[in-house]
Amino acid sequence: MRVFPIELYMSRLSQSKARDKMRIVAAVTRSGFRRYPRELARSLQKPTRCRALSNPVSSPSLDGIHEHDLAFSWLGHASVLFRQGGMNILADPVFSQRIGLRVGPWTLGPERLSSAPALPEHLPAIDLILITHAHFDHLDKPTLDRLARQQTVVVTARRTRRLIPRGFGAVIEMDWDQQREIQGVNITCIQPQHWGARAGVDRNRGFNSYAIESDDHRVLIAGDTAATDVFANIDPVDVAAFGIGAYDPWEHQHATPEQVWQMFCQMQAGALFPIHHSTFELSDEAVDEPMQRLLAAARDESHRIVESTQGELWSPPRG
Repeated sequence: MRVFPIELYMSRLSQSKARDKMRIVAAVTRSGFRRYPRELARSLQKPTRCRALSNPVSSPSLDGIHEHDLAFSWLGHASVLFRQGGMNILADPVFSQRIGLRVGPWTLGPERLSSAPALPEHLPAIDLILITHAHFDHLDKPTLDRLARQQTVVVTARRTRRLIPRGFGAVIEMDWDQQREIQGVNITCIQPQHWGARAGVDRNRGFNSYAIESDDHRVLIAGDTAATDVFANIDPVDVAAFGIGAYDPWEHQHATPEQVWQMFCQMQAGALFPIHHSTFELSDEAVDEPMQRLLAAARDESHRIVESTQGELWSPPRG
């Protein structure tokens, strides 16, 4: 057996990592050039704001959320409204028609593939907002402006407080492994495999997953994450919300559907609530691919996956 000196081994390992990094950079660059010049041109055609549906109506299904002790509604992309511990909690709310950098009246970035199923004024009164990180598709200032009220508390990641508009009762920054009790509900921060930059050169902001525990239920809001085993170490949860899209060619930051299913199976969890798909064109996979691949990965256990449409209210079966 041929034996390599440790210096040669480490040198080749470093070269291999450098080549892998270059392949990722090249793939991401090609992916961006396929989409962003077109989206930038469309962005400049007319100002785009957080605008209403063509025929906005309050959703009867969301009006009934108070009838449940644990209930969820996917509001597109990573936005999740859920009720737990007697609180209405909203994770990563984004209702804008277009997301991205605001320049005057323009928003430079991708447009929704379909209108939001509800707007802030259609929602029940929100007690708590969870922001996982500062990316434009998770921290949307126009949406937060519309949600601001003194009765609402915002929990957000490290060094993101200044990005939250004024008008909320409190804005609390939390970092990994920290815990905070809010109105009888305990919030624990978990470190996913992601990054938190608002802009390309901004690398010092935090990025969180949240475990939410009340007297009778536990919920995981994973936010964005690549494949990691960190969730295998948390206490059992009733529902785990995982992002399943934007992995091609971003698998190093966004888990594939198969990797999401593997992370879910490593946990003690009742139901998988898939989010972060079919709303914005942020990557190269087809719009319907993430759910198809997730269901295929689950096979005979696909009943554990919540297949809800945007704006639909879902509650775990009792017993």
